[in-house]
Amino acid sequence: MSMKKVSLLLIVLFVSLGLVGEAGAAGSAKLKLGVNDTLTEIYAVADNNTYYVPVRDLAKALDLTLTGLADGIQVAGHKHKVKLLNGNAGALLQDGTTVQLKTFQQNGKLMVPLKVTAYLGYTISFKADQYLLRVKDANAALDDSAFVAKYKEELKPKPVVVPTAPTAPGGTEGKKGATVYLTFDDGPTAATSQLLDILAKYDVKATFFMIGPNMNTYKSQVKRIAKEEHGLALHGMTHRKEKFYASPAAALAEMNGDNAILKKITGTSTSIIRTPYGSKPYFTKTFRDKVLGQGYHLWDWNVDSEDWRYKENSTKIYNSVMSQVHKLGKNTDPVILMHDQKATLKVLPRILEALKKEGYQFAVITKDQKPLNFWHDAR
Repeated sequence: MSMKKVSLLLIVLFVSLGLVGEAGAAGSAKLKLGVNDTLTEIYAVADNNTYYVPVRDLAKALDLTLTGLADGIQVAGHKHKVKLLNGNAGALLQDGTTVQLKTFQQNGKLMVPLKVTAYLGYTISFKADQYLLRVKDANAALDDSAFVAKYKEELKPKPVVVPTAPTAPGGTEGKKGATVYLTFDDGPTAATSQLLDILAKYDVKATFFMIGPNMNTYKSQVKRIAKEEHGLALHGMTHRKEKFYASPAAALAEMNGDNAILKKITGTSTSIIRTPYGSKPYFTKTFRDKVLGQGYHLWDWNVDSEDWRYKENSTKIYNSVMSQVHKLGKNTDPVILMHDQKATLKVLPRILEALKKEGYQFAVITKDQKPLNFWHDAR
């Protein structure tokens, strides 16, 4: 075995087996990640003596390609690739070897061990006493000492604040890691203002998948959604299958048109989309390659409120939501499909009260999360 391979193996062992010193103690600090000769804004967080980074941020910094597959996410560099297997089953290397590798969600981001870069051909440098955590390849001009000298002040870590689980009404302790992503399709509508009033009353944020012409009709509601920091997302222009799914180019044009309207009204665009009637069966690989290839992220749901079916029957809607939420695994966050319509207003408070009492927290969907969709496409 060459000295280079021995050095790489030792570095990987230092990072993965916990030989990282006091600065790497779980929950004690987070370090800025260096990539070649640049100190990035990516923070690596220690957990059980292993440093983790957001996979999307890492991919952007290293020019990696992420591809969603049926059994996991493929992370590809210029020469090597690694597949992160679903269900924390490890990582499949290019030579067919499977290695242990844990991932987890933090603040809506999929976190992966930094050691994954070693399998992609990078060298990892770690010096606890100098707060150095760096990945590099042949493009790096600075050695580690010169890198530390250049960024000495910026390398000093910031303390990690670990939030305590909230206490829900009635004394029920919040479920650790249990976050609800409440989503509303087809708006804005004449009911949006009342819907926002209810969300404000319960201090809940939701994500709105909006239709272009509706945004033009209800501009003030769109501005309020943005101002109150709800999630902004796209649902196309027509909501008609024969038009949206006429071709991949037609689907992309609808999302781009929708986004242009959103930006004109709010000054902000988004990459988060949901296709009409959900992505299966119509949004096939050809469609996804065309649309997601432009940077959009596809979201479906894992809880269907069926408010589109039951309309005014609040009891059936409530029972449908709670039953599906309870059937999800304890490590699966509910992504609930609802609709921006008058009938939903009647049942929404009851659903929010029940979920809060059970200890769930609420958050908006962001571009940094691994998308949940029926195709398991992680782009």
